[in-house]
Amino acid sequence: MAQLTLAETQQSAAARSTFERLGAWLSRFALPWLYLLPTVIFFIGWAIYPIARVAWISLLDYRPIDASRPVTFIGLENYVQAFSDPLLWLGIKRAAVFTAVFLPGMIFIPMFLAVLIDRVTQPKLATFYRLILLIPAMIPGPLIFLLWKWMYDGYIGPINFFLVDVFHLFTIQTQPQWMSNQLVIPSLAIMEWWWGLGYHTMFYVAGLATIPRDLFDASRVDGANEWKMFWTVTFWRLLPVTLVLVVLRFGTAMAVIDEYLLMGGFLRDRPTYTWTVYMWDTAFQGVQSRGYAAAIGWVGTIVMLIVVAILFWAFRNRD
Repeated sequence: MAQLTLAETQQSAAARSTFERLGAWLSRFALPWLYLLPTVIFFIGWAIYPIARVAWISLLDYRPIDASRPVTFIGLENYVQAFSDPLLWLGIKRAAVFTAVFLPGMIFIPMFLAVLIDRVTQPKLATFYRLILLIPAMIPGPLIFLLWKWMYDGYIGPINFFLVDVFHLFTIQTQPQWMSNQLVIPSLAIMEWWWGLGYHTMFYVAGLATIPRDLFDASRVDGANEWKMFWTVTFWRLLPVTLVLVVLRFGTAMAVIDEYLLMGGFLRDRPTYTWTVYMWDTAFQGVQSRGYAAAIGWVGTIVMLIVVAILFWAFRNRD
């Protein structure tokens, strides 16, 4: 009887040990995923499902306002049509032109401003500069677009008022038409620079805080001035931050649509009629071929992913 009790005790101890190991495993591996479950569900519903849904729609002949044409599966026909569509490639080219104008200013202007702010030794003054720079980032997008559309207006806009009536650089006949086909791209780029200036400057200010001050002190001992220190120390140490900003802003610049719709509308001869506007126009205007619009979106996305891969290679760590 004593032997049986001892065996039962050993079995009970082994069972408790098994449950303890299982509980420890759940606490270590399963419990963190339980906390992450709301985020995972949100990510699947907000990102994964829409991407998969658009990919599926791109394989369909889907015209929601044409009841006589039922939704049918057509495979890759939309993609074949998209790859041979000159308007799509013209739209991608226009978006690339805007990106080429916008991206350098959005990288180097905040970088130089961050260096200037980093040199401010008074904490309160440095904080004041940061707050001033962040004001544009706090303004909602539609208000930004309307504000700058008014500023660029040739009749009531303050920019041309100063150029014509204050500085007398132009006349009413020769004043710049900022929203014309020739100037609309740089005009939008300037607006975007102003809007994102503070946000991107703070990225670089944070990056500058990670650079050891001994490097600057050693450069000064060697006789380097501020300009030489920037190109030999600061610029290369900020490359990881630059990579993040280049990738993020490249994606947003290539996919701009709100600004184009408000500044240029659906006029196909305008430089603002890019592939994103073409996609919107195809999906929600006219015949509303949602399947073809989805294919346009995927072709543009594939082009962007290829360029992003090249950017990662160009900004790779060379240490």
